[in-house]
Amino acid sequence: MPVNIPETGKKRIVIIGGGFAGLTLARKLARSNYQIVLVDKNNFHQFQPLFYQVAMAGLEPSSIAFPFRKIFQRHKNVFIRVSEVTEVDTAQKRVITAHGYLNYDYLVVAMGADTNFFGNENIAKHAIPMKSVSEALFLRNEVLEDYETSLTIRDYDERQLYIDIVIVGGGATGVEVAGALAEMKKYVIPHDYPELDEEEIDIYLIQSGDRLLKGMSQKASDAALSCLQNLGVKVVLNKRVTDYDGEYIYMKDGSKILTKKLIWAAGITGNTIKGLPEDSLVRGNRLKVNKYNEVEGLEDVYAIGDIAFMPDEKYEYGHPQVAQVAIQQGQNLSKNFKALDKGKERKAFSYNDKGSMATIGRNQAVVDLPKGFFKGSIAWVLWLIVHLFSIIGVKNKIIVFINWIWNYVTYDQSLRLIIRPFKRDKKED
Repeated sequence: MPVNIPETGKKRIVIIGGGFAGLTLARKLARSNYQIVLVDKNNFHQFQPLFYQVAMAGLEPSSIAFPFRKIFQRHKNVFIRVSEVTEVDTAQKRVITAHGYLNYDYLVVAMGADTNFFGNENIAKHAIPMKSVSEALFLRNEVLEDYETSLTIRDYDERQLYIDIVIVGGGATGVEVAGALAEMKKYVIPHDYPELDEEEIDIYLIQSGDRLLKGMSQKASDAALSCLQNLGVKVVLNKRVTDYDGEYIYMKDGSKILTKKLIWAAGITGNTIKGLPEDSLVRGNRLKVNKYNEVEGLEDVYAIGDIAFMPDEKYEYGHPQVAQVAIQQGQNLSKNFKALDKGKERKAFSYNDKGSMATIGRNQAVVDLPKGFFKGSIAWVLWLIVHLFSIIGVKNKIIVFINWIWNYVTYDQSLRLIIRPFKRDKKED
């Protein structure tokens, strides 16, 4: 059964996924001569770079999420459908969803990526990922609940199980989570949990490689390592986690760490859809595309953002899976669709690297720019400005700004709430 979408006589572009890439494309084409249908399993856009602040009780979830319908309420040419895509039928040019099928003239896959557990079922079962607002809230609940539980435990070793935390993955997410946890230990625990000796809390950051922030400069890596160590984080390099049973983390060299919380930030893998040919998939479950973001071997099917693999001379293994690439690909593809409509020549995608950044803690960040490197307070302020202006919605910007100012002045966050999901009791027949 077809999904109910009005027929307007315009060619239809179906966009799967409302992340940075899909949302950018939809917004740029909102006033075009195409009918735009944006399909996402959520009814809101999520600002992924700040998931860790939700997890660490620094921000409300609503301040980094924005409803799609609010964004497009003045654009009658854009249709939102909240549903999960189960299959793509490229022969009949249809997208199959949980609520029926959608015909398309052009299909854009912008589903992004999910956590990569590298095939380890135990880690997938017990570790905590952080690729969505709901996962960030789950982590916040786990951290706070375990601190509460630890106050009732007399045995030292058992208490460590609840209060020690391990982060695996030394990229920007891992570094930022480790820094936020270290600041919580330093500024929050002594006031909220005076019965708990904060010196007992160990925060580990494990990286299988020889340095942190592999995608950034050596200066950024060294500065991040120094800052985290000064905050008391136990950074472990050149060690690979091989298993986790919910209590012990096991490493390749035979060592192990006792903890109830393993935060997994060690990699991502592309989200796949049934119906797309397997020979279009490459390393990391990414879809191989040409310089116009057309999926190899398919007609009228495009891929942008984290899911797209476009190797070139500079990026042999594809572009970095970061927001700037997704946004720029969405912008370029929108121009190409407009050019296609007017019969003009399309433009090949070329990534303009504007730099990389990561925050480690209060007044501490690292920023790599094409013409320089910054660290410390200047880098931290630059990180704040860039992220603040990237958030969608004036109200959200104001709320985030107020939270940051309050946290900076008081050394405290006021959002440490344990909010459990409601579960309806199933009555027996």
